[in-house]
Amino acid sequence: MDLNDKHWRTWTLRFLALLAADLPEQQAWLGERRLTVHTAVEEAEFACSIAEGLTGRAVFTPGHLRTLQAIARRTSALDATARTTRWADSLAADPAWDDVRTLARGFLHTLPDDRPWPLPRRIPPNPGDC
Repeated sequence: MDLNDKHWRTWTLRFLALLAADLPEQQAWLGERRLTVHTAVEEAEFACSIAEGLTGRAVFTPGHLRTLQAIARRTSALDATARTTRWADSLAADPAWDDVRTLARGFLHTLPDDRPWPLPRRIPPNPGDC
């Protein structure tokens, strides 16, 4: 696997680790960031695009790609009015996130190395996110 593929695989797995985490951990990681549901939808679509290329290079399997596509479909189906809601607030309010969490966990459990993927490091909010 080349360095570019490794970088994008790691980025995808970190994003999935966030989606797979329990609700309190997700909310803690998102903290006071003002990221919206729309941001989550865009990130899921981006992860799907990355996975398409990585599947073509045998980094992910077609099954992994199907799971990411299901996550992207589920997040895209969130009510249009909820897209401007803070992502952290939407996590507890919309049952769609439970489906996303289950799909992300399933993806991570099918990895060949089967190691746990921690949440991304907590970082201070970017002033542009507020």
